[in-house]
Amino acid sequence: MRQDDESLEQRLGYRFQDRELLEGALTHSSAASDLRANHAGETAGGAKQADNERLEFLGDAVLELLTREYLLAKFPEWNEGQLSKSRARIVNARSLAAAARRLAIGEHLRLGRGEEKTGGREKPALLADAYEAVVAAIYMDGGLGAARPVLQRTLFEQAPELRGEAAAESDQKSALQEFLQGRGQSPAEYRPAGESGPDHQKLFQVEVWAGGKCQGSGAGGTKKEAEQRAARSALEQLRKMAERG
Repeated sequence: MRQDDESLEQRLGYRFQDRELLEGALTHSSAASDLRANHAGETAGGAKQADNERLEFLGDAVLELLTREYLLAKFPEWNEGQLSKSRARIVNARSLAAAARRLAIGEHLRLGRGEEKTGGREKPALLADAYEAVVAAIYMDGGLGAARPVLQRTLFEQAPELRGEAAAESDQKSALQEFLQGRGQSPAEYRPAGESGPDHQKLFQVEVWAGGKCQGSGAGGTKKEAEQRAARSALEQLRKMAERG
């Protein structure tokens, strides 16, 4: 593996035991003819192939599984439609290419002369494929336990669809409003309850009041996100009370 690939490992937050897996993930098919000459006699199973197409195939499946797992755990109240929409927004060529750019994967790609001349390092489709291949390489090297945190840091936590108001969670304030109106109560009031953390990583706390008392609270990276979580907390409490009569 080339020395400068270590900087990519640092950005990924993962160090490979088998460095040739990363090398294969970064090798585009346009450079395969040169690399095959250097990899004669590799295992027949194909774990260490000359280009990243087979790894890309596997990476697609790993991404699909871990994305679904992440969404189910993070948003237990979402229905199948909400989960499917968010999954589609996260796992697509545009999103994966953006993740590859954040990691500067393009700088590490092995390309053939034609792709190099035509700006292959910046092509969205090529970058998305390389990201999938890198995910597969991590999975093959360290299993799902290694791939999971890398995806969370480099893809899931960067997805705008999962940050506050853009997520399907944004329906919680409306749902609370409808719940209160249906019982002839006044609209909920959202009150700041404090904030913490540095300016670039603020955490806001919000309380939601209804019927003259605090019904729930929430925290988030934005005030809107904190309000949504406070509304969800209040809804859960009010619904439990309604069920008890």
